Amino acid sequence: MGGSDDFDAFYLATAARVVHQVYAVCGDLGEAQDAVQEAYARAWARWPRLSGYDDPEAWVRTVAWRLAANRWRSARRWLSARVRLGAPPPAAGPSPDRVAIVTALRRLPEAQRRIVVLHYFGDLPIAEIVAATGMPAGTVKVYLARARAALAPLLGSDDEREEADVNTHP
Repeated sequence: MGGSDDFDAFYLATAARVVHQVYAVCGDLGEAQDAVQEAYARAWARWPRLSGYDDPEAWVRTVAWRLAANRWRSARRWLSARVRLGAPPPAAGPSPDRVAIVTALRRLPEAQRRIVVLHYFGDLPIAEIVAATGMPAGTVKVYLARARAALAPLLGSDDEREEADVNTHP
């Protein structure tokens, strides 16, 4: 024993049983699956040694149980801290400017939107946008110019935005 095929056979023969056992202990199928997956990953890393054990499944099961227990302890500590510290303050909603920018960007064609985001939000120069997208530099510059022209009335003052909405929606 000790090769990749041996581990595959071991996994196929034991994984479902170990998941069921850990699930029975922790009561959460998702947590059980995560813990068992991590236990088998650790077993794979130690397979040359584990394959010589009388019962490698017992090792995997024990590791999975411990991982599940550690997750539950962590969750309890988190809940305890949450009770001690109180609920976090409510998150502020998006600012009106942010809503206006997102709304305006959605009106752009996808290719122009991507170029605007890379240039203005990602602070990428034209040369890096060309490298990232594979577009010619001229196309990137044209997209930026067209996007600026389209965004200007949408991101101007409130009066300019209302006028742009009236002009674009009959």
